[in-house]
Amino acid sequence: MLNRVNIIVILFLSFISSYAEDGYRLWLRYDLIKDQAKLNAYKKTVTGFIIDGNSSTLAIASKELDNGLTGLLGSRVPLVKSVRDASVIIARFPSPLLKDINLKTDTKAISEEGYVITTALLNKKNVIVIAAHTDVGLLYGSFHFLRLIQSFHDLNNIDIATSPKIKHRLLNHWDNLDRTVERGYAGFSIWDWHKLPDYIDPRYHDYARANASIGINGTVLTNVNANAQILTEAYLRKVAALADMFRPYGIKVYLTARFSAPVEIGNLKTADPLDPQVRTWWKNKIDEIYKYVPDFGGFVVKANSEGQPGPQNYKRNHADGANMLAEALEAHKGIVMWRAFVYDNEVPEDRVKQAYNEFKPLDGGFKSNVLVQVKNGPLDFQPREPFHPLFGALPKTPIMMEFQITQEYLGFATHLVYLAPLFKECLDSDTYTKGQGSTVAKVIDGSLENHSLTGIAGVANIGNDRNWTGHIFGQANWYAFGRLAWDHNLTSEAIADEWIRMTLTNDDQSVKKLTQMMIASREIVVQYMTPLGLHHIMGWSHHYGPGPWIKDKPRADWTSVYYHQAEANGIGFNRTTTGSNALEQYAQPVRNRFETLEQCPENFLLWFHHVSWDHKMKSGRSLWDELCHTYYKGADSVKWMQNVWETVRPNIDEERFSHVKTFLGIQHKEAEWWRNSCVLYFQSFSKKEIPKGLAKPEKPLHYYESLEFPFAPGIRPHW
Repeated sequence: MLNRVNIIVILFLSFISSYAEDGYRLWLRYDLIKDQAKLNAYKKTVTGFIIDGNSSTLAIASKELDNGLTGLLGSRVPLVKSVRDASVIIARFPSPLLKDINLKTDTKAISEEGYVITTALLNKKNVIVIAAHTDVGLLYGSFHFLRLIQSFHDLNNIDIATSPKIKHRLLNHWDNLDRTVERGYAGFSIWDWHKLPDYIDPRYHDYARANASIGINGTVLTNVNANAQILTEAYLRKVAALADMFRPYGIKVYLTARFSAPVEIGNLKTADPLDPQVRTWWKNKIDEIYKYVPDFGGFVVKANSEGQPGPQNYKRNHADGANMLAEALEAHKGIVMWRAFVYDNEVPEDRVKQAYNEFKPLDGGFKSNVLVQVKNGPLDFQPREPFHPLFGALPKTPIMMEFQITQEYLGFATHLVYLAPLFKECLDSDTYTKGQGSTVAKVIDGSLENHSLTGIAGVANIGNDRNWTGHIFGQANWYAFGRLAWDHNLTSEAIADEWIRMTLTNDDQSVKKLTQMMIASREIVVQYMTPLGLHHIMGWSHHYGPGPWIKDKPRADWTSVYYHQAEANGIGFNRTTTGSNALEQYAQPVRNRFETLEQCPENFLLWFHHVSWDHKMKSGRSLWDELCHTYYKGADSVKWMQNVWETVRPNIDEERFSHVKTFLGIQHKEAEWWRNSCVLYFQSFSKKEIPKGLAKPEKPLHYYESLEFPFAPGIRPHW
């Protein structure tokens, strides 16, 4: 029989649940389990928990367990004082609470942030043990334990031992001090600089909870197109307030450093990294930062790229610039993440070759606390790119991955595109730089070259929209990034299954259907945007919608025609030995795979080859016909996604169901816009008919070319 307290708790949780079905709670939804058999089993197993310690981090873990278990089980699971009364024990190695427990795992194999969740025998009864070397490890383990219950895992005979494969797991916020977000599609920045440091928005705590729940341990607060003002005293006080709040969650703060800051806010006449006054200025500035933020993580730097200042302004190289900052950070154990996203309009080279050309000669020239941060592909976060040739090419230098979680070239926040398959496609790619099995994942986790300094960054898709990411399914990309940053061996399917069960529904059939839809979604967007290896044919500047006709801009590599090179005889960018020879930057087995038309996988065909419209594809169709069929298949597949979503309606709350349904409608309309625009534009070169059976676009090409979007979200500000 329910007592009065339990009735109040259930009513309160019911109220919160009904109010919060707008996506705000992300995957941390602790609603009462509806499956009575599961509920009874969990309530029988989880009767009380004990935490050994009283730090601020453990207080957060205790609160999360209290809220989570109360919500999921419908009644309070007490925090007990005696191990005899506990069914769940949370303790550090070694702890008196664990002295009579024989753990199955060698604790020496668990890293500082890792943890164990296991069943064990204590006083002739089964208990669940969450153990770690640090309080942060216990926090991560507590979130994982709740995840097991949220996703209906059996709690009998648990034996989980896990440590992060990558040390620095960061979100990069491209947020400006005026609260605009470059390439952000979920509202304005969550950082309200005007109200800091005095007002700490409760949303910051929920942001930290979400990151801690998936093991993200760092946040870069500011845009890579940096503003030197963030390094002034007034802003450092604001940064310190955020750092203090994030610290118990295991999250360090990082900033972006504008290379010209000594001139802009330091009143120096130069920012030359070899100038003694400049070096002293940076040392003093970094010492000042650490007075405000004792555990400051370090800097991300974008230099000599897209107009940003850098060492090349003074005839120095990237290592000169990175090492100046690294030297000043070294005493504080801070790091420099120097971005390899560079290209120079004065260099008459294929743009995808330029980062390799600039950084390859510098291998071994960086200080030990410098990571070179490399985008997953050599161009710029396209729907599909081959892996960047710098992965494996700098054996003496730690290489850090940069993925984009926000969907700059993937339909913004109105298109459902699950990015785990994109991430995995890159991570699992074999560089062959040390023989077969030299995957990109092994490069960035340090195992290939025995680097202890490792990192991975995701350009955040977070804004102040109530649901955080604009699209409910955009949350899955934040989640997937964190899970893969922790363990890149996880599959896209397993991560999708987790996220769906925690976020939307535990109905097995619905989970199966939604997993299939999510896994297919990335390939679908490639089909209706950039099939067969096409790339960078998005709208000018804002990158919204199709723009294969873009030409005559200040830089050739800011146009679409530079990349697709469509003409009467064919289409595609020749990067083989007879073209730009970008393939020479890869190991021989990779070159062999892409060098010939016969060997090149068709999903990269037009990335590496200029191909005749009449070229016979594996399907038996001509290239032109295949291109058309692929564009139409992509648009039609969005309709399939809409149908899948309709079938799960009984198991999704109405508010979020309607949200996703509406956005899928937008996506279908825009997929057809992409299809029609691109097919008509490329038809103007091929001069061939659209294949029979495919509906002809209702509007002519000039209609699509005339469309303008001056206020598309996420546009880069002009200086």
